[in-house]
This record gives sequence, structure tokens and C-alpha cells, in this order.
Amino acid sequence: MSLQVEKLEKNMAKLTIEVAAENLEKAIEKAYRKNKNKISVPGFRKGKVPRQMIEKMYGKEIFYEDAVNMLIPEEYAKAYDECGEEIVSSPKIDVVQVEAGQPFIFTAEVALKPEVRLGKYKGVKVGKIETEVTDAEVDAEIDKERERNARNITVEDRAVKDGDMTVLDFEGFVDGVAFEGGKGEDYPLTIGSGAFIPGFEDQLVGAEIGKEVEVNVTFPENYQAEELKGKDAVFKCTVKEIKEKELPELDDEFAGEVSEFETLAEYREDVRKKLSEQKETEAKREKEDKAIDAVIEDSDMEIPEAMIETQQRQMVDEFAQRIQMQGLTLDQYFKFTGNSHEMLLEQVKPQAEKRIKSRLVLEAVVEKENIEVSEDDYTKEVERMAEMYQMEADKVREMLGEDEKKNVMKDIAIQKAVEFVAENAKEE
Repeated sequence: MSLQVEKLEKNMAKLTIEVAAENLEKAIEKAYRKNKNKISVPGFRKGKVPRQMIEKMYGKEIFYEDAVNMLIPEEYAKAYDECGEEIVSSPKIDVVQVEAGQPFIFTAEVALKPEVRLGKYKGVKVGKIETEVTDAEVDAEIDKERERNARNITVEDRAVKDGDMTVLDFEGFVDGVAFEGGKGEDYPLTIGSGAFIPGFEDQLVGAEIGKEVEVNVTFPENYQAEELKGKDAVFKCTVKEIKEKELPELDDEFAGEVSEFETLAEYREDVRKKLSEQKETEAKREKEDKAIDAVIEDSDMEIPEAMIETQQRQMVDEFAQRIQMQGLTLDQYFKFTGNSHEMLLEQVKPQAEKRIKSRLVLEAVVEKENIEVSEDDYTKEVERMAEMYQMEADKVREMLGEDEKKNVMKDIAIQKAVEFVAENAKEE
């Protein structure tokens, strides 16, 4: 493999990667062996057709696509390691030449880590953060506990009201025709949750069990299903079940059931103490965020769009993993919310840009202050990870290879830089 690196504007670069003809030939042969059992030629049994015969009938290019798809990841990985540049985006691949007997040539356009002109990072000013716990906050926290301990009581003698948990059947129609994905049976819906498109849940207030109700809605213009955007729809709904919450009485008995304390007064004091600790933790994090924002504001860097796009995709992938843990796929999320992949990417863009800027200025602080990470720091982090994942520390250390260890060490250095900037910040 030969490699040429061309620097472009705005911290972009183009890698031109040339792969020897013999390597392309090996990939084409591998593609032939992979696909020969799928190709039929009169007079030959499947899997027994010579490659030359297939190429003669279907053209030499028949195996090029598979061969290229095999070669690009491997050869790009080599170029990534050899180019000597810090690449911070996914590559945009363009095939330049693919022909049997000739070198295979492709380009990869990538973003390079931008240089940072680090501004003021010591003694930046941050607003004072309030940590006092009010009586109203204590009451609100106790109310949450009452909600968690509420009983769901089946209601049969009244119509639906706001806040009720219902089970319903529904089917949606546009211009009198049922549309795909618009039908549900035994569907659980809490009125006022905002789980359905605007206006749907409001119109179920007053519905009676077993009686069909028509709900008229208009799909948003940005709804993810193209054929439903901006359309008026009628949903025929039948509420099959209504439940409401019954909160426990706020007394000593309640305190004894939800805590280790015998009286409501003791329980309230414990809630206040925990809220105070929580506020202190949140205040520390908020101070760190404000201090980093101030450093970013006073620093200068030109971030390539491709770097931001890569971060956006990563954040959407992280979001998909989180909701999958709750039993929901990304497609289901889009269907229920009217959102789309493109809209979600656009929504996370400001956060993606800020995440990148934060990392870049903190890396610059690490370098400027010569912040070092010791083996003891690494051991403590491994122990923290082991506790979080409920594993033996030695097992975690074993799982982390050399590259992963370097990344963990970098993350520890970044956290030290966060603490350095925050500790040196001035509250006003």
C-alpha cells in the first residue's frame, strides 16, 4: 500500500490510498468464492462455475463491489495508522480506480484535530451557585415518594379524567381509509403524558368505558411518516380500562414504611440532608460546566464540520442504546414522537459541538499544565469500573487492552483538567 496525504482547508485532509494489483486480485478471488454458490450458469452445477465463465457472462465488474468492500476497511486502517495525523472523523470514501490487473486506488476525506489557541483558563469567573434546600423542595421530594408508593385503583363508575392510566383500542383513518401503523389494541396510555401527537390525549378526557369515541387530530408537518405529514386524521378509540392513583397518607406510618425512621419529622430531616448532599454534588458539576464554558469562550479553534457530524452520529447511537435498554427501538421512538433520524441529528448538534470544544480545551489544559496520570490513578479507575459493572478488578484490567488503557488514562487526565479549571475559578 502507498499513501499520499493532502492537507485541505478547514482542518480537512484527503488520503489517497493505492493498493497493489495482486491484493485486488486476491480480494476479487475471495469475492468469487463467496458468491459462486449463488450464481447459476446453464450447463454448470451451482458452485462449480469457473470464475472466467461468470465474468464473461456478467462482466469482469461482477465481483468488484464485494472485493472493494473487503479491501477498504483493512487498507484504510493501515493508512490511518501510517498517516501521522490525528484523525477525528469517519472517512468519506471515494473509489478512484478499480480494475483487474491494475492497482486499486481510493481516497478518504477526513477531519484532522484542530489546533486550539487556549485563552484564559485560570481564575475564570463563574456565578455563585445556590445550595440551600428549601421546605418546598423537601415537600416535593416526599411527594415523589408518595407517588412511588401510590396504589393504582380500578375505576368503573366515571369517565376518563386527566392523569388517569387507561387501556384502549384505537384505529386511525385518513380520508376514511385506515393507515399503516395507526392501529393498537390493549394499548396502555396515561392521559397527559404527551406520548401521542398533540390533541390526542385531551380528547379522551370524558370518554366512558366501552363507548367508542372519535379523536380528531392533525399530524405535524415534521412528522416522520411522509404520507401523514400535515394530514387530518380520525382515530376511533374505545377505552377498556381506567385506573387512578391513590396516594398514601402523609404521617408517621408512611415514614416508617418508606424509611428507617419512626416519625415523619425524622424522615423529613433525612430527606433534607440527602437533598443537601445532592445539591452540593450538582453545584460542583455546574461550577465545572460554567468554568469550562468560560474557557471555551476565551479560546479559539476551527472545528471541521465532519468532526461535528461524527460526534452527532455517536450521540444518536448512544441515545439508541439507552432507549433500547428500556425496550424501545429507535424506529418505535420515531413513530411515537413524530421525530426522525435527521431531526434527532440536528437536535444534538449544539451539544455535539460543545462536547468537542470542551474536550479540545481540556486537552490543551492538560498539555499546558503538564498534567500527568499515575499508575495508581489508573488502578483507582479500574476499581471504580469494577464496582460499577460488578466485576473483579483483575477481570476489568484484563479486558482493557493497551489501546483501551491509553484511552482511560486520557480520560483521567481530562477529568483532572476539569477539576483544575474549576478549583481555580472564582465565584462572583
